[in-house]
Amino acid sequence: MMKVLYLTPWYPSERDAMAGLFVQKHVEAVRAQGVDVRVIYSQGWADTWRQWRTLKREWGLPDVVQLNVVQKQGVLAYRLWRKYGIPYIIVEHWSGYLPENGMYMQMPAAKRRLYAKIVRQASMLLCVSNRLAEAMKACGLENNSCRKINNVVDEFFYESRTSRHHDITATQKKTLLHVSCFDERAKNVKGLLRAAKILSEQRQDWQLVLVGTGIDYQDVRAYADGLNIPDGLLRWTGELTPQQVSDEFDKADAFVLPSNYENAPVVLSESLAKGVPIIATRVGGIPEMVNETNGMLVSPGNDEELAQAMNAMLDHYNGYDRDAIRKAGLQYSFASVGAELKQIYESVRL
Repeated sequence: MMKVLYLTPWYPSERDAMAGLFVQKHVEAVRAQGVDVRVIYSQGWADTWRQWRTLKREWGLPDVVQLNVVQKQGVLAYRLWRKYGIPYIIVEHWSGYLPENGMYMQMPAAKRRLYAKIVRQASMLLCVSNRLAEAMKACGLENNSCRKINNVVDEFFYESRTSRHHDITATQKKTLLHVSCFDERAKNVKGLLRAAKILSEQRQDWQLVLVGTGIDYQDVRAYADGLNIPDGLLRWTGELTPQQVSDEFDKADAFVLPSNYENAPVVLSESLAKGVPIIATRVGGIPEMVNETNGMLVSPGNDEELAQAMNAMLDHYNGYDRDAIRKAGLQYSFASVGAELKQIYESVRL
């Protein structure tokens, strides 16, 4: 059985069940392919090294290392390559390389040189969007073997959904869904609320369901109260389990994500798996996922344009071929992504 070590600074825990969920899904997808995967989850070098020493005694050396995000754990991946010849690949998710974010270029030059070395020596660089790969290259992070890898969607998102969107009566409200971590710098939920306010002045045959919580949740709730959006148009659920999120997609007629910057949001993959059309901003890797066959793209930070798209979607959401959207969404399944990752491991292992 092939042994693969995952190194990651993000992973679900008791403190935050949502952090790094996309990494956990890659782990589950690969394990389903018969690969023995172990995970070192840590945000500090000393703890990473301690976990590695313990794991090495109990498990031995891996065949391949997967470094999720080029941070402190990258030093361990590099050392294992230098000392034992163990190949490592990088799966990069971080939006800090994007110019709209800019966090990577604010790092000290010495750290950036180290990261560039780690990326250059990797057997392969996998990015969750082509746009992210371009941004990394612009930051001086290059690898001779670079390709795109998809995030994974839970299998229950592919289960047949209800047909309520086909037979809404005149008295029922159409449902727009938003799911995020309520990080205002990235997700722009306040912009969505401003667009909802504009839309409420034109029509009120809809409701906006906002799912999630996060660092800016209470601030966003207070902001919504100040907009005086009419009662009944907003529904706040707080944090939900993945299965509950799937249930909310079953009740949704369209999904809205007005981000200021993104890579390849898992919630968009989930929406596609459910056959739910999307309104999203033209940033990061989103245009690689959303087009005229499955939704609408709008300019980031333009409340009026977002409101117009929401208005149009309320009238035309049923015009999308939902079966075709779901079929295209199979590329995010456990089987598809897991098989691709296993093939990559086999191609780089000694």
